Parts: sequence; C-alpha cells; structure tokens
Amino acid sequence: MSWLRMDDVRERARRYLPRFVADYVDGGAEDERCLDHNARDLAALRLVPHCLRDTRAVDTSVEVFGRTWKRPLGVAPVGFNGLVRPNGDVLLARAAASQGLPFVLSTASNARLEAVRAAAPEAAQWMQLYVMSDRAIAEQIVRRAAAAGFEALVLTVDVPVSGMRERDVRNGFKLPFRPGPRTLWDLASHPRWSLGMARHGAPGFVNLSESTGGAASAQVQAALLARAMDRSLVWDSLAWLRRLWQGPLLIKGVLHRDDAARAAREGVDGLIVSNHGGRQLDAAPSTISVLPGIVQAVDGRLPVFVDSGFRRGSDAVKALSLGARGVFVGRPAVWGLAADGEAGAARSLDLIGTEIERTLTLMGAASLRDLGPANLSLPWNPSPFQALCPGPAPGM
Repeated sequence: MSWLRMDDVRERARRYLPRFVADYVDGGAEDERCLDHNARDLAALRLVPHCLRDTRAVDTSVEVFGRTWKRPLGVAPVGFNGLVRPNGDVLLARAAASQGLPFVLSTASNARLEAVRAAAPEAAQWMQLYVMSDRAIAEQIVRRAAAAGFEALVLTVDVPVSGMRERDVRNGFKLPFRPGPRTLWDLASHPRWSLGMARHGAPGFVNLSESTGGAASAQVQAALLARAMDRSLVWDSLAWLRRLWQGPLLIKGVLHRDDAARAAREGVDGLIVSNHGGRQLDAAPSTISVLPGIVQAVDGRLPVFVDSGFRRGSDAVKALSLGARGVFVGRPAVWGLAADGEAGAARSLDLIGTEIERTLTLMGAASLRDLGPANLSLPWNPSPFQALCPGPAPGM
C-alpha cells in the first residue's frame, strides 16, 4: 500500500506495534483535549496564496546556527524509540540525515549518545536534556554530548511532573514492566515486533550512566519514564548549564510570551514552542495559537521553533508564515520508524517535506522569505491570530 498521507503511515505503524506501544506513541494526557486543540487550531487557520509569481525554482532551505537545513523541518526528541524498533534512535538519526534534516536525541533514548552521533557524523544533531533530581546525571550527559559533537543543547522545561497519560496507566506501562494476560495476548498477536524485541532484549535508558558497561539503577530508569524531574530548576539554573555547555542553548516547552521575553533577556539562543505533543498539561493551548505572541515577544532576538500536532506540510507552512524558523515532528517520524524502520522514517519526513515544497509553490512563494502573516486568514471567531493575520471578514 502506498503512503499518500500521514494517516496511512500511522495505520501501518499501529498494525505492527502492540497496543501498549502504539498507545504510548499516540497517547496524550488526561482527556487528550490538548491533542485535539493542536489539530483543530491548525485546521482552522487558512493559507491565502499569491498568484502570478515565478515559482520555477522553490527553495525550502533554512539556515540555523550556521547550518543549512534542506527543509525547515526536524525530528523532535522522542523517548523510548528502542521500544518501537531495536536501535530506533540510530535509525531515526540516519533517516533525518538522509533528508538533510536535524535530529534531536532524547535523554530518554535507548542508544548511547556517542553511537547516535557516530551514525550520522556529518548531520546536524542536537541533544535534549531532562534534569532529574540528581543533577550529576544531567552533567555527565552534557559533557558527553559536547565531546561527541552534538551542536546544540535543548533543555525541556515543561515536565516538572509527568502528565497523567491514562492510556499508559490502563495498559500497565511502567518500569519494571510486568505484562498481564491481556498484554501477553497483545504480544502474541504482533509476532514480528515481539520476535524483534526478543532477539535484541528490552531497551533501557542507557545514557543515564556515564560508563559504557554501567547501567542506571532500576529506580532511576523508572523515575525517568515517570518524568520525575528536578522541580528546583529555575531561571537562575541556566548559569549552571552555561558553565557546562558552550554551544547554542535552546529552551523547549515555552507557551507563555512572558517566558519567551525572559528567555531572550537571559541570553538563550533559541526557543521551541511546545506543549509536549499534548502529553503534559491537557488544558494547555495549542502551539500554533500562542506562536504569534511568542514571536512578537522575542522580537527577532533569537530563532523560534515549534512542535506538537504538525502532520502536513501545509501545517508547517502556517507556522513558518507566523515567524517560526522551523517545525519539529515527533509522532510522524516514529510512525514511519514503526512502519518500515529507517526507510519508513525517511519516507515520512520526505512526505511532509514534499508537501512543504508543494504548498510553497501553490502559495506563490519561491522561498520561505516570501511567507508572512498576510498569507494567513482565520475567517471566523476572534483568535490570537487576529492582529497578525489580516483576511476577509466573515461572509465577505
């Protein structure tokens, strides 16, 4: 079956994965309203094209921290990729590299960060950081990421406590994992996945220990899965990170424009507007709805990226028109990984990237510089876009 759209990739992924893994990938917090808001608000925003523009050559490239990305698209940090496919983090990194796109490795990865970096040494790779109660864990990860050649550090700040992910609770998905009768039947019903896991062994959070042969305690690994983080982490803590990390430092999980302005004053090098894919605060706004205010708040002092809920190239073009430098995707890349390994992940990324190019052409935009708020319209209901998105009044 050909993949025409991301729903096709997701359907194939869910056929391959046991339910508890598919639910871990797809699920959100509580009633999953934030997941719905991400999709609904993106769908409500309209693109207004120009016509009679020369689009014989369409340039989708963007420069970020001295690197040129082929497209304004990257792979967001996703934990537990080794549960989707053995060596999943390496496969995703290679897939992103094959598309000329950046890859962000999660603290909750299942492959040593050095191995992931070595798998695509010429590609743009960033390291995402969770700060757990024992800050020594974060310190050794940052030191190793710098030594391995990761180009930017992404501090995730929206997880002072894990969101209530009810699908995972119902499925008994926690560490140590003790499958019940229903899960055992689920595993038996997905023999390709189960045999692959049996051959390679259960994935662990291997970067929590600095030693190659060492392993973090079961309690520490369970704490990471449960997102038991350091709640004393505050703005002043950025000085601690700056002493450890000399490269670009980004903050991921910003939704409030006041926090964006504070980040700019603190000298942060970039922001990722994110609601953690709807997996944390279920009552949080969609990222596309707060993006205009955050772009205004930083006033060009640092690049603003966005993730959460982006499934189409046209979704990405909407964010780019609102001033985002680039869009990161998590689930689409992981669905591709589940569906067909490295090739599937690359195909998913190319699907969105090709849609970006097609959308730019249809918009009469020869490059990303041709996009702006005037290309957007929300024809009904007052919204955060109103000041930035001039368009026809309802009924006009």
